[in-house]
Amino acid sequence: MVKALLGKKIGMTRVFDDSGKAVPVTVLCVGPCAVVQVKEDEGAVQIGFDERKRKNTPKPLQGHFARAGVTPKRILRDVELGDGGGECEPGLELTVEEFAHCSAVDVVGVSKGRGFAGVVKRHGFRGGPASHGSKFHRTAGSVGPGTSPGRVIKGRKMPGRMGNERVTSRNLKVVRVDGARNLLLVKGAVAGSNGGYVMVRKAENN
Repeated sequence: MVKALLGKKIGMTRVFDDSGKAVPVTVLCVGPCAVVQVKEDEGAVQIGFDERKRKNTPKPLQGHFARAGVTPKRILRDVELGDGGGECEPGLELTVEEFAHCSAVDVVGVSKGRGFAGVVKRHGFRGGPASHGSKFHRTAGSVGPGTSPGRVIKGRKMPGRMGNERVTSRNLKVVRVDGARNLLLVKGAVAGSNGGYVMVRKAENN
């Protein structure tokens, strides 16, 4: 019906396949998401996830949710409609069962913020000798030519803010779908902290 749902990262664990091999998985709580608005002209719907107290919701949003007949939600996102999208209507509840027949998904999250980091941590620079007498340990070194062009070239890897950016993990294998508990287990790691919001969408190869 829709190509993506909102969820929350729970953490990582491992499960065992039929052959007894350990498989590292990330546990995601996906849905239930409520359809708040149908945008037929754009071929999309607005969905909401995670309950929010009414007293903490701005009045314009309170009216927005009331028109859809849903309780206030913490986050709202527009997602593209898939096959059978015409059946969507405000107030409809979407669950993790949307991915029951998917073999792989893409997970979009926000990576952990690391603050201001140097080139060794941020870009994996080797650094200089660690021995006594060396004056070049973890610095970036030369950052640009002198006379011509006399400036730092765009795209140069330098110290700066690390993390806290949108990261998409593509084609993660779906290991298990637990509809009773709204859980989706995908193989491998997903960007972000435990408890962070994610968007899970069907991979292109499905």
